Amino acid sequence: MPIFEYVCEECRRPFEKLVRKREETVCCPACGSGRYTLAFSVIAAPVKSNSGETAGSSCACTPTTCGCN
Repeated sequence: MPIFEYVCEECRRPFEKLVRKREETVCCPACGSGRYTLAFSVIAAPVKSNSGETAGSSCACTPTTCGCN
């Protein structure tokens, strides 16, 4: 079940929605409008480093410690 990202055409606020069925109604949670555009989503996936540990996106995180905010 994908999570889609939308931008409301009425209030311009971005929102996400877990879509279980294609026929499911999508409305803005802020203003209730049914007018929206589908936004481009960024995909996140773990990346293995040369040492076999999962690397953080922009810092030196390891599976046991992470000081990122």
